[in-house]
Amino acid sequence: MNLYPIDSGNFKLDGGAMFGVVPKTLWQRTNPADENNMCNWSMRCLLIEDGDRLMLVDCGIGDKQSEKFFSYYYLHGDGDLKTSIEQAGFSFDDITDVFLTHLHFDHCGGAIAREGEGFRPVFKNATYWSNERHWQWATEPNAREKASFLKENILPIQESGQLKFIERDGNLTKDVFNNIDVLFVDGHTDSQQLPVINYKGQKIVFMADLLPSVGHIPLAYVMGYDTRPLITLQEKGDFLQTAVNEEYVLFLEHDAVNQCCTLMNTEKGVRLDKTFNLKEII
Repeated sequence: MNLYPIDSGNFKLDGGAMFGVVPKTLWQRTNPADENNMCNWSMRCLLIEDGDRLMLVDCGIGDKQSEKFFSYYYLHGDGDLKTSIEQAGFSFDDITDVFLTHLHFDHCGGAIAREGEGFRPVFKNATYWSNERHWQWATEPNAREKASFLKENILPIQESGQLKFIERDGNLTKDVFNNIDVLFVDGHTDSQQLPVINYKGQKIVFMADLLPSVGHIPLAYVMGYDTRPLITLQEKGDFLQTAVNEEYVLFLEHDAVNQCCTLMNTEKGVRLDKTFNLKEII
């Protein structure tokens, strides 16, 4: 198995929204804001090469939305999905599987491109993986999340015939793919799915929006975007302690500075141990 971090670019989101009830005086220590209270976030994806399978986990925001839409998110940086995949030695056509942790636009927008008056899958040879519960949640959205579930990002996946569902077995479905288990969490959005990669005797977990950055490690640091923050607290607390006990490596999708981290127990609870790039352990 080979792992490749994929940089699909950076964007900005409001710091208060990203940290919920935590005051700015605390969260700005790890995530400084600009004059508009916006913080910088990555859209870091992961490419997993295992035998004949080449799986892309999440695919960034894409480029098909309007100029007005993108103006809200201040896209910046040198990252580009296509270029980053090519730098890893592959092309879009080589991707066999696209694993979508959830269907918010910053995680799945790059899966679909505009073509004339319609849309087409960017990865024409890939199977796109979601799960039935989350798919229904996204295609029949609640008012709180409706602006994050864009039909042009979602419906063309199903219309292409390339969509398949992972079967959810409680909170952890084991051996969904060779060397990959899937952890399901419901606090941020219903049935978000996180790949747990068994790599050379250690577990690497793609954190998506359960833990957006190292600044979110303290238990109360929960995003205002989460639909069920009290469930997030429980899921996050359970996961963080397991991550310490089992010495997980956490791969961070939205942390603009840190690719990976490990955790440790302290008198104040679970806290950051080390940060590092993925290449340092593979």
